Amino acid sequence: MNEPMWRERQDSYQFLDTVTAIFVTVLLVSNIASAAKIVDLKISIGGFPLAFDGGTFLFPLSYIFGDVLTEVYGYRKSRKVIWTGFGCAGLMSLTFWLLGKLPGEVSWESIAGQAAYDKILGSVGNGAIIVASLSAYWAGEFSNSYVLAKMKIATEGRWLWSRTIGSTLVGQGVDTFLFIGVATMLGVFPVEAMLSLLVANYLFKVGVEAVMTPVTYRICNLLKRIEGVDTYDHNTSFNPFNLELFHQEVVRE
Repeated sequence: MNEPMWRERQDSYQFLDTVTAIFVTVLLVSNIASAAKIVDLKISIGGFPLAFDGGTFLFPLSYIFGDVLTEVYGYRKSRKVIWTGFGCAGLMSLTFWLLGKLPGEVSWESIAGQAAYDKILGSVGNGAIIVASLSAYWAGEFSNSYVLAKMKIATEGRWLWSRTIGSTLVGQGVDTFLFIGVATMLGVFPVEAMLSLLVANYLFKVGVEAVMTPVTYRICNLLKRIEGVDTYDHNTSFNPFNLELFHQEVVRE
């Protein structure tokens, strides 16, 4: 295997936009699903019931694609994608909030009505949900990307499974605790369901990452081969607010 070398790289990736689009789509849909419903599959551990918010079933995919972004394209690209997702999620929440404030047309009121809107889509624009989801997403995704990038350097690119699972343990822990904790404190979820939601969501998300590890391997290896790049963040600023436009990165070719 060739040694990593320093060089400037132009943004000419074939599939970065595709991975970004999937990542943001998963984020937006899971945010709507999280606010829409709490699911009870009658699953328990030692008699302890486990409940899931609706977004739990899709949101772990955002961490899988987040791993792919950092592993293949590096922390710098992931940082831009994370901020892109943050902006899109904020715009979505603002849109649903604004729609909830506008008066409904008469025939629509007779068929669906404001009450139905408020119960489902209105909750996406709820201030508490916005604060909980955006803060959890931001902190969780940056934690995930940071840990994976640092572990890649420490392991010299070996043991991808340790990076994907290790970063998920941290990132999903931060995300789940912040989202469920903040949302519960702000009255979105009932207090009595908080512990069940925390445990169930965290275990499920980490479990999905572990089960999907072979798929993550395949996607990463395929993209590295197609893109001709394997990025190491030796020379990258890990400040989430540093949206550097020019940089020098270490890649394996």
